[in-house]
Amino acid sequence: MNDTVREPPRGLGAPNHGGGASSSLNRLSVVLAGGGTAGHVEPAMAVADALSALDPQVRITALGTRRGLETRLVPERGYHLELITPVPLPRKPNGDLARLPPRVWRAVRETRAVLDAVDADVVVGFGGYVALPAYLAARRVPGLRSRRRIPVLIHEANARAGLANRVGARSADRILSAVPDSGLRGAEVVGVPVRAAITALDRAALRADARAHFGFADDARVLLVFGGSQGAVSLNRAVSGAAAGLAAAGVAVLHAHGPKNTLELRTPEPGDPPYVAVPYLDRMDLAYAAADLAICRSGAMTVAEVSAVGLPAIYVPLPIGNGEQRLNALPVVNGGGGILVADAALTSGLVAREVAALLTDPPRLATMTAAAAREGHPDAAIDVAQAALAIARESRRARDVALAAGGPR
Repeated sequence: MNDTVREPPRGLGAPNHGGGASSSLNRLSVVLAGGGTAGHVEPAMAVADALSALDPQVRITALGTRRGLETRLVPERGYHLELITPVPLPRKPNGDLARLPPRVWRAVRETRAVLDAVDADVVVGFGGYVALPAYLAARRVPGLRSRRRIPVLIHEANARAGLANRVGARSADRILSAVPDSGLRGAEVVGVPVRAAITALDRAALRADARAHFGFADDARVLLVFGGSQGAVSLNRAVSGAAAGLAAAGVAVLHAHGPKNTLELRTPEPGDPPYVAVPYLDRMDLAYAAADLAICRSGAMTVAEVSAVGLPAIYVPLPIGNGEQRLNALPVVNGGGGILVADAALTSGLVAREVAALLTDPPRLATMTAAAAREGHPDAAIDVAQAALAIARESRRARDVALAAGGPR
């Protein structure tokens, strides 16, 4: 796979093939549009890995912008990245709204140049800045040189679909979603694509090594706390403030507080279980395997990973936005695999009380663990990849038939 990053195309001139045109004529070509945040990029990369596993010859191109995490994450995973002009969609009427049409048109032209250059058989969109231009460019757009329509597969990770996916769903060939009732009519529920290193995790088999890695006893009762890559101040404050109560209940803590945050922790008493505080966890597989319970936010990727590994959790939705984090967690909570706590209600007293109650009640914890695993979707990446390949193969067959009949390719 090509790991280069290319700037936005300047026009619709000669095709620029990221993986080498002469070697890719008979390979299926899949374009993944999911840039911006980790919530868009990570599912796209999980699907890329699944595509490569299902068809090692598949040609994968990721779309992104210079602003997004994809400029680091995509090349790190070994995939080819093409950059287009970002089109942030204003949430309120302002001057940016008036400037939106020319920005969109520019991004659509750039995206269509990429689709033509890589001879795309299908566009798989995950929402975000690059998805809307990709959906529009896949259509037969008046004013662009190429008139070939490219089929579109949409995946919606959140409980409430974003604007890009709502627009794209109007003409998409197939729509998949993480949870029911995402707002996209006809969506099939498959869960959120998660990388294989997580979905293949055997927590029980890895537990002893994972606990030794973080300095916990093999028979410890371990609470995992994390608030995303940057941490969460309210989670940090509530859990660190509960350190004495947790220690008294015999609970060890693994706490990722975020690289820009610090924790004020009490001096431990002799015999207290460890409270391990780190800025960031680069081995989430070991963290999941070491833990008996998690306290975390409920972004789509977090819920997907935590439930995929069968880890019960206290979910604390981010208290801003349109309430989608609460909705993301509801299927797992309603299934018995988690507890929902509002951010404002997360106090040190509640943390000490709830965690101690759970971790000192093995039958209840075992029931929650089994329920979390039932609600997870470990095969989501494979399901999305299989759908993409099926559409791509049908698209290629239709084009070959048209070409044999003398029509446009």
